[in-house]
Amino acid sequence: MDFKLDIGGYGMNKKGCQKTSDKKLSTYDWMCDLPETQKDSDYVEVQFKNTRKGYFLNSNKIPLEKGDMVAVESSPGHDIGEVTLVGRLVPIQMKRNNINLEKMEVRRVYRKAKENDMEKYYEAKAKEQSTMIKSRQIAEEMKLEMKIGDVEYQGD
Repeated sequence: MDFKLDIGGYGMNKKGCQKTSDKKLSTYDWMCDLPETQKDSDYVEVQFKNTRKGYFLNSNKIPLEKGDMVAVESSPGHDIGEVTLVGRLVPIQMKRNNINLEKMEVRRVYRKAKENDMEKYYEAKAKEQSTMIKSRQIAEEMKLEMKIGDVEYQGD
């Protein structure tokens, strides 16, 4: 375990406990150094581009840690995202965000992202800016009253 103490932050291990300001909307996992809490929930929190997050069932019991890139079920196909929370805190965060498991459409974690998945992911991310500009031009040409603020390609 690495321990680091400096002004304004600290780290407990390479993927678990971190400063809360390291990313947008990150959740501080104050139980990350307790191994028994990691298996308390089969759900994981996954963050996609910017602020979009989702909760996915890890039905295959894949050993996941905060920071792992995963392929998850999407509609249609699959998407690639980063695990931002695992273990006992996931159900607490779901409750805090008013997510009802009984009404929620259960989507699953397929696997940790493979090299091929990551190549497609980076190719798609590289296209997003030019696609957004082209979309804005098309909307303007068609005289549509809309503002296109972002474009996101799915993982597949």
